[in-house]
Amino acid sequence: MPDPRFFEDLGPVTLGELAALTGAELGRADAGPRTVRGVAILGRAADDTVAFLADRRHAADLRATRAGACFVSPRDREWVPDTCVALLTATPQAAYAAAAQRLHRPRIIEPGPAISRDADLEEGVVIAPGAVVGAGARIGRGSVIGANAVIGPGVAVGRDCQIGPGASIGFALLGDRVQILAGAVIGEPGFGAAAGPSGLVDLPQLGRVIVQDGVTIGANSCIDRGAFDDTVIGENTKIDNLVQIAHNVRVGRNCVMAAHTGISGSVTIGDGAAFGGRAGVADHVIIGDGARIAAAAGVMKDVPAGETWGGSPARPLKRWMRETAWLAKMANRRREGADQ
Repeated sequence: MPDPRFFEDLGPVTLGELAALTGAELGRADAGPRTVRGVAILGRAADDTVAFLADRRHAADLRATRAGACFVSPRDREWVPDTCVALLTATPQAAYAAAAQRLHRPRIIEPGPAISRDADLEEGVVIAPGAVVGAGARIGRGSVIGANAVIGPGVAVGRDCQIGPGASIGFALLGDRVQILAGAVIGEPGFGAAAGPSGLVDLPQLGRVIVQDGVTIGANSCIDRGAFDDTVIGENTKIDNLVQIAHNVRVGRNCVMAAHTGISGSVTIGDGAAFGGRAGVADHVIIGDGARIAAAAGVMKDVPAGETWGGSPARPLKRWMRETAWLAKMANRRREGADQ
């Protein structure tokens, strides 16, 4: 279930109502009165939650799920266990999105004082003019919140942190000695959309951002909250300006990322990895401990620990340099032949 500090619980709701809301067909005619309290992914579902299957690669997770109900296409109905009610639809992921919006609502900053009466500020916190602190937020001793920064409801900021002017932090838990520079945005929804009966629909992002001790996040960088799992930035990692980190990414300790690096969703990065400027990583890739990604590289597959890769698509650095030199040599030969 989503963290109640950041999401309001709107359940329970009957499966009959969910079927009517999404246009799904109940797999059991007598299951309409059964209720669920929330949405969940298949591997973490409980009997009072509803999940979905949109990709047959996760069929094993469906067979083993404890979910009380699951949106599935009619062709995948056979994989739904007896303990789970099938909600049959041609667009399971879009139906799940509608169910998530019905059952969970993100908490927002309510009208009222700029610093909520329900916020918990320890001794020595400095709040600059124009900053906003939402209900239930906690800010540790010695932290400084810059002018016009926004600390959303339920956010935890550790001790001796520096939050720059105009930074926006929501759906996030920050450790001690974290620095968030001006204009950075932490915890906005990650990018996700699914095809529905009336076109594309946004997928609700129900996770959080966890920023561990000693992390620095540069100006105008963006770190998205998880789709359901958390986005995690490991201890003492240093992130430059204008870096994008998508949902569900897990960054290890003591990593460095230069400006314009882009990390796609569900990437796992080991400790001590380094990224040159404008490096890009495709989704679900694993970057090993101590790996180095050259500037402007486009990483499309896993990078083993300790290796240095470059180019696009990225490959081991020596191989990329040999290929680049060979291409230049062949191009020069053709040019010389054309000049004769």
